[in-house]
Amino acid sequence: MVSESSILTSRFEAFAVCEPHRKSVVRFYCLPPLSQLDRLCVVLVATRNPLNIGAAARAMSNFGCRDLRVVNPYDLAFREARSAVGAPDLLAAAREHKTVAAAVADCTLVVGTTAGRNRDFQHPLRGLEAGALLVRKHLRGTKRGRVALLFGSEKRGLSNTDLSHCHWLLHIPTREEHLSMNLGQAVAVCLYELVRKKRAVDKARAAAPQPVSSAKAELITALLLDVVHASGYLKSQSRASATDKMRRMVRRLKLTETDAELWLGMLRQMLWKLHAATKEP
Repeated sequence: MVSESSILTSRFEAFAVCEPHRKSVVRFYCLPPLSQLDRLCVVLVATRNPLNIGAAARAMSNFGCRDLRVVNPYDLAFREARSAVGAPDLLAAAREHKTVAAAVADCTLVVGTTAGRNRDFQHPLRGLEAGALLVRKHLRGTKRGRVALLFGSEKRGLSNTDLSHCHWLLHIPTREEHLSMNLGQAVAVCLYELVRKKRAVDKARAAAPQPVSSAKAELITALLLDVVHASGYLKSQSRASATDKMRRMVRRLKLTETDAELWLGMLRQMLWKLHAATKEP
């Protein structure tokens, strides 16, 4: 039985005297001032509860991710959420967007999160640990651009159209009887997995190709749809249903910025030729 105890706390270590002549050491680790998550953005899509946005902002502040973006939040009063303890500036700086495409336009890797197991996904699905390794690898490359981590609404998650903007999907393992997690907790778990291991920062290769941005990938998708429509391959009434398929296909190509410029040039020339042909007598 412990009769006396004393705790001596320093910045990184705490020594607790648990019983006479015995000492236990508890180590506290802090993240470095400059986090590896400075090029990661968290995107909350159609969030219904402003308190969940506040909880997500608090988790982001804990782990060093400062870029919060929201798409069509259900309640515009989310900036006053009391759950954003210690992160009011992060919440105030959150950027609002009307569409997912606009929210991820400057990102070269878009990862969607999902709890659903009974959906027919058209994307690679990775567990949290394996997915975090790929995200960290992308963030370490200085020429690889920004990464977006997408979270859907509390009620339905990410829609198929939302998911069509993603390169692959991330899943947090949970009990079969209770698959979904609270939004703020899911953000915290994902960010913790990204920072929990110390990783040596790789030197970026000068000749490493830069992945295409989501904005340019979306432009390629739109031009490709225009081309196949003008050629007669795609009927006008089926364009809406084909958009998501085309978008997923373009992202599976894993184009670089150089590839993207070539694709845009070819598609524009094809479209010009097709339009010119329809005007000939």
